[in-house]
Amino acid sequence: MGFYQHSPRAGKLDVNQKSLENHTDHRGSGRIRRGQRAFSASFPPGAAQVAAVVKNPPADDAGDVRDAGSIPGRSRRGGNGITHSRVLAWTEKTGGLHTVHGVARKQTRLGRGGSNIKEIQSSTYTKIQIIRGYPEAEVRIFGTKAMQSKAKTVIDDLVKKQEEYKTESKLGVAAVQLSDGKDAMKDVSGEQKLIDWDKFRENILKWNEKKWEGLPPVKKNFYIESEKTSSMSQEQVDNWRKENYNIICDDLKDGEKRPLPNPTCNFEDAFHCYPEVMRNIQKAGFQKPTPIQSQAWPIILQGIDLIGVAQTGTGKTLSYLMPGFIHIDSQPVARNGPGMLVLTPTRELALQVDAECSEYSYRGLKSVCIYGGGNRDGQIKDLSKGADIIIATPGRLHDLQMNNFVYLKSITYLVLDEADKMLDMGFEPQIMKILLDVRPDRQTVMTSATWPYAVRRLAQSYLKEPMIVYVGTLDLVAVSTVTQNIIVTTEDEKRSHIQAFIDSMSPKDKVIIFVSRKAVADHLSSDLGIRRISVESLHGNREQSDRERALKSFKTGKVRILIATDLASRGLDVHDVTHVYNYDFPRNIEEYVHRVGRTGRAGRTGVSITLITRNDWKIAGELINILERANQSVPEDLVSMAERYKANKLKKETENKWGRPQGKPRKFYH
Repeated sequence: MGFYQHSPRAGKLDVNQKSLENHTDHRGSGRIRRGQRAFSASFPPGAAQVAAVVKNPPADDAGDVRDAGSIPGRSRRGGNGITHSRVLAWTEKTGGLHTVHGVARKQTRLGRGGSNIKEIQSSTYTKIQIIRGYPEAEVRIFGTKAMQSKAKTVIDDLVKKQEEYKTESKLGVAAVQLSDGKDAMKDVSGEQKLIDWDKFRENILKWNEKKWEGLPPVKKNFYIESEKTSSMSQEQVDNWRKENYNIICDDLKDGEKRPLPNPTCNFEDAFHCYPEVMRNIQKAGFQKPTPIQSQAWPIILQGIDLIGVAQTGTGKTLSYLMPGFIHIDSQPVARNGPGMLVLTPTRELALQVDAECSEYSYRGLKSVCIYGGGNRDGQIKDLSKGADIIIATPGRLHDLQMNNFVYLKSITYLVLDEADKMLDMGFEPQIMKILLDVRPDRQTVMTSATWPYAVRRLAQSYLKEPMIVYVGTLDLVAVSTVTQNIIVTTEDEKRSHIQAFIDSMSPKDKVIIFVSRKAVADHLSSDLGIRRISVESLHGNREQSDRERALKSFKTGKVRILIATDLASRGLDVHDVTHVYNYDFPRNIEEYVHRVGRTGRAGRTGVSITLITRNDWKIAGELINILERANQSVPEDLVSMAERYKANKLKKETENKWGRPQGKPRKFYH
């Protein structure tokens, strides 16, 4: 029994007994059907996993498509009878082949592992074999003539689709290389062609125009200044800003500056044209707006992008929510999706903003909260029902965006809340990708408690000609309503300090104890639980349902002690927190400011207690600056610690300069 092999160059059939022995040595097998009968035949290794597609085979008159004879095989029923299947074979230039495995290094549409070839074999009851070679490759189809013809037609259609796919014009990133100092790329023939960058930029502009065409126009200016506000003199405005934590406003527009709006000293001045907003405010029982609200509302209601820098607990959330309600409800053309997007760094802050939206609901606007750790399917279902406002953390929203579960092109009002924290948590890539799908003529509001370089860079990239409002100073400063106490101690004495504080708590006191690590939070809460002290813990390793339950218990007063990591240092709005206890000092001075801001909120006063050890001495100087700016007393021990660190740092710099060894002298043994 011999193995029939097609020789495209010689144009004849060869019978080679040795090749049969070589190819049937348990290296690969395939199944071939003919009518209702089937047999198994041996093929070269990997034949059943061929992942190749070829161009149309040459015409019959070229002499390259031949009857390669019959392939013998054994019956599947175990008999000795031999059935025969005709073989359709032809040769192809490998330059025209597109394979996964290397006949040509170009992408194919066959699918991984030759999945499309497998489908063709299954649907046509044939066996397709492609023998790779260079410069020609051999293609074989085993089966009846009818099945061979059917398989060949399917392959031709697949190749035709691939050729059409290759010739489609696509706008993408070109593979560019430098040649003789000029930008060039290689075409199919290998010749280098200069890139027409003007044409390239023109195509990008056309693509952007096409992407955003058909969207309805955006109306941004809804502000009507009241008589009382417009009648304020410049001296009155300056005095009011100075008395309210030294508010400073500036216009960041290049060229001619715009006039800075006068502050709205009461709610009626800002919303006298919007009675429903006024009813919600009166229902909440607020007496007057906070300083940042008074100055931010006139700017946002005019449709101007805003950067709001203010201490924690100063009412930044309502400063962007109220104008946002009016903005999305007053658009001249109905939307086909959400109109407002609020990005927040943490789940807790997202849920808090969502709660504020529900509390101050305006004309039935519906909000949806999207965050990691929550029920993803439930959030997708909520989005599919329709929403006017999306409050989201960047990670989960980016996930839904990439899977086409959320529509962002209808967004006309964007908020980046606690932008510094989002950047600190590494969300900038997700924010950039999310904003690619938000229309560029939107109105954008950015809030932050600090003003580092990264936040300034983000504002420069995504805000257009904004105004900036900052309360107090751009330098770090803790809220002035909090009394800050510093205790210089050791790691061993920390437990006794926290125990003494808990024992001295009055029934009305409520405290957040901040720790540096999740394990410390668990250990401390376990120790206090053993002593029958009711506590809750809040950190990233807890399930979302447990975190929500812990936060609810703390807000309602069921427990008065919350042990948390810096997860709770941003946006956690519990008005009746009387104390903040820094069991571990945070990793940077900015987090210290945010921790302290969890108390002394909404016009109340608070107390913070901070334990600082030798391990924290490098930050002692910055902490002294914070205390002095807030007119707080500075302990002598803290001053001594800062001086020792400064002296030690100077000593190390001197040793490095003169090349002297650091640390203890080495011992030499003779």
